Amino acid sequence: MITRRQFMIAAAGGIVWVVAGGSGERAAMAKQLNVAQKGRKTKVSLVKTSDRESGTKKAVELLGMNPVKGKDVLLKPNFNTADPFPGSTHNDTLTHLILQLKNMGAKSITIGERSGPPDTASVLKQKRIYDLSKKLGVGLINFEELPPNGWIRVKPEKSHWRDGFDVAKPILDSKCVVTTCCLKTHKYGGVFTMSLKLSVGITHKRDMGELHTSFFSMRKMIAEINQVYTPSLILLDGIEAFVDGGPMEGPKKRGNVMIAGTDRIAIDAVGLAILKELGSNKHIMGKKIFEQEQIARAIELGLGITGPQEIEIIADDSESKKYVERLAGILLNG
Repeated sequence: MITRRQFMIAAAGGIVWVVAGGSGERAAMAKQLNVAQKGRKTKVSLVKTSDRESGTKKAVELLGMNPVKGKDVLLKPNFNTADPFPGSTHNDTLTHLILQLKNMGAKSITIGERSGPPDTASVLKQKRIYDLSKKLGVGLINFEELPPNGWIRVKPEKSHWRDGFDVAKPILDSKCVVTTCCLKTHKYGGVFTMSLKLSVGITHKRDMGELHTSFFSMRKMIAEINQVYTPSLILLDGIEAFVDGGPMEGPKKRGNVMIAGTDRIAIDAVGLAILKELGSNKHIMGKKIFEQEQIARAIELGLGITGPQEIEIIADDSESKKYVERLAGILLNG
């Protein structure tokens, strides 16, 4: 049952957790919460679990939407390197997400990725993605092997990129992009790498020199890449997280959580709240969530929500709901 204390926390800050499939009383309270949150724009589902199969299924289903039915899905994982999870997407998460998308009626599914600095083909081989894609009957595009006409030069207005950047044409052509990211810090200037940072893998390797030498603009440039597409679905695997170091290795803590949504700013904001709850490095703990440069620049560009009051967090079991209550306070306080 939703307590008065939980209602007041949610209504005061605009952060909502909703009991899915509850009683009439619960439904009435959820309606009250929706009224209290006039600026709500996006839902983020949260499942406290260590099981990737059930966690993936529930996180996606709790959103109450099906953006993939009848669509050709381009699925972008985190295969920057082949390092073990959370250094890269866990193969079990990728497998269960593909199976879920198939159950939702996706017309076709194609994995697309560009690794770096390692060679993409080597990463895919080490991760056994060639075998996995064949076994599951899905396509696979190595962006690094695209011909010159497989890349499109994009020059966003008011960008921190000197002359724009090259984007893999399959991303621009796709009407349904699904992404799955990890929960981790980034010691090479990104500060954190989740759904916004995942988009670096849709750009050409030749653009990485400028990105990685632009230390003072790097986080803004990461956000600016995200202008070229909008994901239909995002799944973040936070069963384990790098709380320092990253993106390839670092000290880990168990988050035992999976979240899903469609708004990259909201996903990363909730992810940062989880890192703060776990206890992370000074770059995470010492700055407010919506003051992080990736997020602040994404807000300036209109890529999603503008603050925590626009996040509706959905959970349907007692453990997850208790965790959402803790995260709500962190999101509100930064």
